[in-house]
Amino acid sequence: MIGRIAGVLLEKNPPYLLVDCGGVGYEIAVPMSTFYNLPNSGEKIVLLTQLIVREDAHLLYGFGTQQERVTFRELLKISGIGARMALAVLSGMSVQELALAVTMQDAARLTRTPGIGKKTAERLLLELKGKLGADLGAAAGTVSGPDHASDILNALLALGYSEKEALMSVKNVPAGTGVSEGIKLALKALSKS
Repeated sequence: MIGRIAGVLLEKNPPYLLVDCGGVGYEIAVPMSTFYNLPNSGEKIVLLTQLIVREDAHLLYGFGTQQERVTFRELLKISGIGARMALAVLSGMSVQELALAVTMQDAARLTRTPGIGKKTAERLLLELKGKLGADLGAAAGTVSGPDHASDILNALLALGYSEKEALMSVKNVPAGTGVSEGIKLALKALSKS
């Protein structure tokens, strides 16, 4: 198995990269979250990879972080989710956003990803519950208890803030904070940025 590629980035054609590693050019598919953080062509690059072997192809997928690769592998374990759809999920949202959606059981957030309908979103939420969403408190630093995080997030969205802004501000709310106090702290964080 190819677990890591280090070389020179030759080409960037979303979602594919061409990386020269010891004179061999590897074509690697990456999620957009990794793609946006790539160096310029001609510069050195290191990617964690996942090799998928099918009857008709050997496909290499690359990731900028260990967290992305672990999430990709968890998505592949779900029946009906292939590598292309797993890549689409990671391109449509960050690992933290996916974990928050799983914790809050927010199927609507997942259905915004192209190719994911209501039934697939519900299956994703069911299969990933306890695997991905459980790390949310430690990874994102949100309030303890998904109900408070959900209430604060929904309040910010109702006030017209974008999902990205709301998620970033909820991360700054300390554990154990009540809903009304959490909203105040999140709004204060939003006013500073």
